[in-house]
Amino acid sequence: MKVLAFGTSNSRNSINQKLARYSAAQIDDAIDNVNVTLLDIHDLEMPIFSEEREKESGIPAFAHDFYQAIGEADAIVISFAEYNGSYTSAYKNLFDWASRIDMKVYQDKPMIMLATSPGPSGAQSVLAAAEGSAPFFAADVKGALSLPNFFDNFDAETGVVTDEAFNQKLNEAISAL
Repeated sequence: MKVLAFGTSNSRNSINQKLARYSAAQIDDAIDNVNVTLLDIHDLEMPIFSEEREKESGIPAFAHDFYQAIGEADAIVISFAEYNGSYTSAYKNLFDWASRIDMKVYQDKPMIMLATSPGPSGAQSVLAAAEGSAPFFAADVKGALSLPNFFDNFDAETGVVTDEAFNQKLNEAISAL
């Protein structure tokens, strides 16, 4: 099984990238013969989408790379960072470009959607938006989980989520993959 995992922040210190990495490791432990690819969207930055830019230059190679990485995966783990109650501009731009290749960006892949933030909301606003729009973009959501208060629930030294209720829900979502 090939699993693609990534956080939707372009920050090199992204807590959502850390949560995606942790969750991918849990999948690797739970399922035999798993090959996990960790994607860093910081490496896929491109011009801000516009129809004019698309007409002038076409769809950037990074958008094709992203779409292809999803296509090659058997399952996807996305951890959504929340900026001002919504998607990060880096992810929204990447997603918008990829949707110009095919609106079914997620290509009917089974998926675990995650979100975390330093505060008590755990980025639930962006997670709800992502889960609500998932069917329009061909996502087969097997679980949507929020981890509030990231720094209280994640051991930075070991890279492990310490919230047992979250871990139990994550294991249930992994079982559904």
